[in-house]
Amino acid sequence: MIIKSEVVDLNTPTGVMRTYIHRPAHDKKAPAILFYSEIFHQTGPIERAAKLMAGQGYAVLVSEVFHELNPVGTVLGYDDAGRDKGNADKAAKDVQGYDADNRAMIDYVKTQDWYDGNLGAMGFCIGGHLAFRAALQPEVQATACFYATDLHTNTIPNQPGQHSMEKLADIQGELMMLWGRQDNHVDTAGRMLVYQKLTDADITFSWHEFNAQHAFMRDEGDRYDPQAAMTGYQLAIQMFSNTLK
Repeated sequence: MIIKSEVVDLNTPTGVMRTYIHRPAHDKKAPAILFYSEIFHQTGPIERAAKLMAGQGYAVLVSEVFHELNPVGTVLGYDDAGRDKGNADKAAKDVQGYDADNRAMIDYVKTQDWYDGNLGAMGFCIGGHLAFRAALQPEVQATACFYATDLHTNTIPNQPGQHSMEKLADIQGELMMLWGRQDNHVDTAGRMLVYQKLTDADITFSWHEFNAQHAFMRDEGDRYDPQAAMTGYQLAIQMFSNTLK
């Protein structure tokens, strides 16, 4: 499937949010996926992942998750400086800002003639958490969270009762949680805490663990596991095919 890409700047309560859209080049309506990056914004690996999903027949929206804290178009490097800046941005942004960003994207896709009314979410690392956060929106029907950080902690700034794991009753769609068992950011105890809370809340979810490290989906660096990544994509594509098409 041939795809095309475009850029839109969406207004949010905290400023303009640049959003990259990758979608099929045909004129048919398509489901949309809200696609969340790591702390580095739309790097090469994130763009390639988003385009891979677009090639399966989805309109994929990649927003700049820390748009209010950086110049438009910022992409951070996979180095110490980029990591430090991204983590500082994560600590500085209030969780309600992500909810407003989600609403801006959802309201936007509803106005597009290429959108068929079905909506999913997907993300990696902090983006896995932000995809989980998007699942709190009633329009989101299915969500794939890859090694979602900070679900088992309270490190994302929030007010009491506003942490993502405290709002599970708002999730109406299906979740898919994918993890690396050797992830140094989310250890076994952290994963089991998330699993137990999802189970206790009677959420519809599937759970997948790989013998892989954090960021095993990223096709740069020494943690990339191509075989596990391919399986991860296949699982997400199968879920989205079942729920959004």
